[in-house]
Amino acid sequence: MRIAVAALAAFLATSGLAYAASVEGQITAIDGEAMTITLDNGDTYRLPGEFNMQAIDVGTEVLIAFDQIEGQRQITDMDIME
Repeated sequence: MRIAVAALAAFLATSGLAYAASVEGQITAIDGEAMTITLDNGDTYRLPGEFNMQAIDVGTEVLIAFDQIEGQRQITDMDIME
């Protein structure tokens, strides 16, 4: 019983630090140095380090899956809409 209570307490303590979500939109800005993109909703998303920047351009429609960790939106998956 102690283990279950400790596990639940640990989960509740860390559950506010990160969550996953998705968003669809058009890229309005790309910052290659900071490895971020901004969508037409005004939010900025951090690209993974190994991302090919030539695959996207301003105006590209994308569907993004991301984790929000300590206030930053880290992209975990991106689909280019055609």
